[in-house]
Order: sequence, then C-alpha cells, then structure tokens
Amino acid sequence: MATRNLLIVSAVVETSIGVTLLLLPSLVAGLLLGASLETPAAVVVGRMTGAALLSLGSACWLARDDGPSRAARGLVVAMLLYNGAAVAVLANAGAGMRLAGVLMWPTVALHGALAIWCVECVRRRRRKDAG
Repeated sequence: MATRNLLIVSAVVETSIGVTLLLLPSLVAGLLLGASLETPAAVVVGRMTGAALLSLGSACWLARDDGPSRAARGLVVAMLLYNGAAVAVLANAGAGMRLAGVLMWPTVALHGALAIWCVECVRRRRRKDAG
C-alpha cells in the first residue's frame, strides 16, 4: 500500500510540474530559481525537462496497481535516484549559486521527503522478500 501511495503522489506531482514546464517554463524557473530563462535554448531545455517529468509521472501512474513487481521496484529505485539528484542539484543552486525563488526550499523539502519515502518502500520490499 505504501508503494502504491508513493507512486500516486509522485504521478500527481511530476505530471503537474511536467505539464507546467512544457507550457510555461519561464514561470517555473522564476518561482523555483528566482531567475528567468533568457535564451531560446534555455526554454527548450526547460520544456525537455517538462517532457521528462511528464514521462516519470505517467510511468508512476501506470505502475500504481502493479503490486510487488520487479518493474514497480525498479521504478521506485529510479524515483529515489531522481529525487536524490533533485535535492542535490536544487540545494546547490540555492545555497551555492544563490538562485532561489519562493518555491526553491519547499521543493527541496518535497524531493527530500519523496526520497525518504522511496527508501522506506525499498526497505519494506527487501524485508518481505527476505522473510
């Protein structure tokens, strides 16, 4: 049940941000980084990021009812890697590069919480497999 809920929450979060990045990448950059996307190349990268997040969200949504399958476990591990990287990249942008919009630290906290949830789901699965 915990994995199903994690995948549902991840699907909703990543899909909504992905769609917003596809449509309004400069708005997201402003809220997250406190900076605008000044070049057409930056807008394209923002939209590609949106497409990637939309893909992650779709995969999470489609896997939500898979139960304890190897594919679902792989997706949770992939989401752990993504959320951990998001924390590192965004924290570096905020603390190291001084790029921080109003949503920077709440976003870091959200990805941190999702990463911890992913770890817990992987641990629970290991305990069930071992027991």
